[in-house]
Amino acid sequence: MYAVIRTGGKQSRVAEGEQLDVESLPGGVGDEVRFTPLLLVDGETVVAAPGELAGASVTARVLGEAKGPKIRGFTYKNKSNQRRRWGHRQHYSTIEITGISRGS
Repeated sequence: MYAVIRTGGKQSRVAEGEQLDVESLPGGVGDEVRFTPLLLVDGETVVAAPGELAGASVTARVLGEAKGPKIRGFTYKNKSNQRRRWGHRQHYSTIEITGISRGS
């Protein structure tokens, strides 16, 4: 059984016991998080209608925090002595999928 969940503006295919990095979630290490699936596949059965997915949920546990790679940028305008150097490093939460329930 697997599901497709949405978190942080992105969609991920997840199965039970899987670990993945998602954009930073509120809460601390050890907290349990629930996601509403967009798609649920159980063998030959595919559930995708919003009415059927109303009771379904995906539960996960936050394992820790992680950081992505450093991204550096530089902008300038010619002949005006205007320069700007910037950097960004995305924060992630590492989660482990603990259960996928279909509901009723």
